[in-house]
Amino acid sequence: MDNSQPNPIRSAGGTDSRQLRHYWQVMLERRWLIIVIFLGFVSAGFVYAFRSTPIYESVARLEIDPEGTGVLSLRDMVTIGSKDQEYLQTQYRNLQSRSLIDKVIQKLRLDEDGRYKKALDKISAVNEDIRIDPIRLTRLVEVKARHPVQSRARDMADTLLDIFLEDNQTRKSLKAMSGYRALKVEAQAQEADLTRAIQNLAEYRVRQGALSLDQDVNVVYLGYRQAKEVYEAQRARADAAEKLAEEAKGWRKSGRDLADFPEVAKDQVVNQLKVTLSQTASQFAGVTNRYGPKHPTYTTLASTLANARESLDAQVQRVLKSLEATATIEKNTEAQAKGKFAEAEKEVTRLSELKVKYDVLSRQKERSEAMFQLILNKTKEYDLSSKDIVQNMTIIDHADLPSRPVKPNKPLIILASTMVGMMFALGFAFFINFLDDSVKSQDDVENFLHLQFLGYIPNIKSASVVERDLQAHLHPTSSAAEGFRTLRAAISLARNSEKLRNVAVSSTIPSEGKSLVASNFAIVTAQTGLRTLLVDADLRRPSVHKAFQLQSPVGLAAYLAERVKSVDEIVHTSDVPNLDIVCAGAAPSNPSELISSKRMHQFLEEVSSRYDRVILDCPPVSAVADPLVVGAMCDGVIFVTKFNKIRRDHALRSVQRIQDAGINLIGLVLNDIDFEGKDSYYYSYHYYQNRYYSSHYRTKPGKPEAEKGAGVAKAKG
Repeated sequence: MDNSQPNPIRSAGGTDSRQLRHYWQVMLERRWLIIVIFLGFVSAGFVYAFRSTPIYESVARLEIDPEGTGVLSLRDMVTIGSKDQEYLQTQYRNLQSRSLIDKVIQKLRLDEDGRYKKALDKISAVNEDIRIDPIRLTRLVEVKARHPVQSRARDMADTLLDIFLEDNQTRKSLKAMSGYRALKVEAQAQEADLTRAIQNLAEYRVRQGALSLDQDVNVVYLGYRQAKEVYEAQRARADAAEKLAEEAKGWRKSGRDLADFPEVAKDQVVNQLKVTLSQTASQFAGVTNRYGPKHPTYTTLASTLANARESLDAQVQRVLKSLEATATIEKNTEAQAKGKFAEAEKEVTRLSELKVKYDVLSRQKERSEAMFQLILNKTKEYDLSSKDIVQNMTIIDHADLPSRPVKPNKPLIILASTMVGMMFALGFAFFINFLDDSVKSQDDVENFLHLQFLGYIPNIKSASVVERDLQAHLHPTSSAAEGFRTLRAAISLARNSEKLRNVAVSSTIPSEGKSLVASNFAIVTAQTGLRTLLVDADLRRPSVHKAFQLQSPVGLAAYLAERVKSVDEIVHTSDVPNLDIVCAGAAPSNPSELISSKRMHQFLEEVSSRYDRVILDCPPVSAVADPLVVGAMCDGVIFVTKFNKIRRDHALRSVQRIQDAGINLIGLVLNDIDFEGKDSYYYSYHYYQNRYYSSHYRTKPGKPEAEKGAGVAKAKG
């Protein structure tokens, strides 16, 4: 039968369901590993949760207001606007500063505390037990202290805030005093500068003999300045009036409403008329929606609105005429002021050179006087502020004595250990399964080894070689016997099965059950009525004689060595009808040469003519070359692999050795599957199927099963 095409029944299942079944199978296969790891994590979680030292947490709450909130505080000491958050963040960091923590350690003598005594960096150790948690969108901050002793946790939180507030008050006082002292020194220096400036100005007046140079004393210079000021002021007024008049003309030419002209709009009468007009217009708009043009109310409001507009226009014209008249008057006044200024200018020209130096000295005096006054005022302010230091931080809640520990969180630890343990156990189980590449399923045989799957052989729970190798004869109703019958059916349905007269049985390594399969396959073949011969071709480690309890030092080895002339001399009958046995006999010194001899060909030709099927139990492929030699002489080879024992790469190399030798590899039998135990999840369907059909093979009354150990064969002749 050609198995090159995929099985349509198995291909019909969904990929997802196969994946889920595969995952479930992996978990069942590795269930003890998963349980051990899971229980290990859970146990560790319980131990940690119930044996860890309880940690208590005490919380104090502090409110931080902006600095400089005293009655006499300086404006530049107040933190406002965007700097407010920077100030708060700075204070949060200050609460965790090493200097502050060190003061707490010294005051509470935490360096002698058992929790911190052995720490190399005690400040860092204490800082790890203190948390600063600002309350969002407020100026409040919570100071949390943790310690195994409840009272110590409370004292740590309260002491930290007390020292912090004390340091803050001291810092502000030192800042104010330092500023006051610096300003006081600067005030003395500025006073000396001012004295020198006054002396220099007075000496200059005496040397020049012109005391009138002083603007307050010199009448000529004062008259000049007054004339200049009058002229400049008048010119500015005239220019402004003329410009305003020109702007009004331009406003009128542009067609804009003169009532909106800025200078007109400043007139109170115009503003009142505009308000009246706006109110009347609003009332008229409301009446328009309710009454017709001939209604008395409508006509009255329309007349009032027209009068208001006329009054506004008349007042605007009066204001504009006033602006034009003002411009004319201011221009005339400017001409008069200009003449007076020209006369005064001639008088002070003579004093201009003296005035330059005088102005320099005068400005120096004024600057010194202004600076001295400023420093003096600041000094007084700092003197007052140093006496008005107000604490801007307030303790809202003092730390209380905690009643319950915050660590360890037993429910959380147990839950976490449970979840982590389960995830790690499952992950490790899948990782181990990923590393496990042994042959253990039909998919491995068909997809990786590319062989026809001939069937599975259940685990035979017996240590007796007789019980195991004669299972199909001694226990025909067992699931193992049904497995061998399945193997027989698969061979009979294979392609060119009628040509499979000489069949060899081999495996990858020893102890995979090749002799068990060969013996029981020969039994079930004989049970169909075919004349069957079982040959023990393993001349190094023969085992067939043990199963059939034969004492035969003369066997296949003797025949191949030509110590025996006829095949009949080495053939033994068995209690299984139609089944004869050829044992290996005494182990020879040259098994490979005997197996490869012409005598072996002659043996196979002769027994093939006598029997319908000859089954040869061969050594493992990876051990010696004998199975390759025997397989080449046979019509096909049955390959036996023990479930979950042989790595796929190892099995594949053995298969490739057989196929490279040109040997017909019929298929693979998967042996030693524990359907009722650890391997049940792989072949549970087949197990229950065998249990269901096993009732067909129940022994009839009066015909007991063949006796155990009754397989002793008789030698022909």
